[in-house]
Amino acid sequence: MGKVVKDAMILTVITLISGCLLGLVYEITKEPIARAQEAAQQRAYQSVFAEADHFEELEGFPEEGVDSEDGAVTINGVVTALDGGGNGLGYVMTATSHSGYGGDITLAVGITNDGTVNGYSITSISETAGLGMKAKEEKFYSQFEGKKAEAFAVVKGEPSSDNEIEAISGATITSSAVTDAVNESLAYFRELTEGGSANE
Repeated sequence: MGKVVKDAMILTVITLISGCLLGLVYEITKEPIARAQEAAQQRAYQSVFAEADHFEELEGFPEEGVDSEDGAVTINGVVTALDGGGNGLGYVMTATSHSGYGGDITLAVGITNDGTVNGYSITSISETAGLGMKAKEEKFYSQFEGKKAEAFAVVKGEPSSDNEIEAISGATITSSAVTDAVNESLAYFRELTEGGSANE
């Protein structure tokens, strides 16, 4: 019986020490990880708004984000792209599509003041290598750049109009998930610019 108690005490001490060490490691790495994530986010903003001097968080945007009506996309954040004189050039929406083949896909979408899509930059994706991961390649993302559309539609063949996006071969689900995120970003942009604050 004494051996059982002794073994249990040893295990308890080991568990407590391990817990303390994990907590210490978390505290040490928390700030550098947060800084790295912020730097990655800023790079994503800059890649879709190269002409911007800096970016400012949209005041009043809900901390929990804004879900689309069908729940397929969440707008996680919005920043205003500003030039050196502080003039607004447009917005960058951070959107997460929940319908990717391999899970959530998060991207930053740049939209100019007149509603033109500057492009997108993926910040998180877990799609199939050689298929869905091609959403990060220029051949796919360039289809959105410099286009002004109410919404984009994914097609399996050659696009016949400016708002059509040719799906990645073998990765229609990924293509649609990314396009949904861009479309929801456009919808939120219209709420901001046409209907006053989208958060009211």
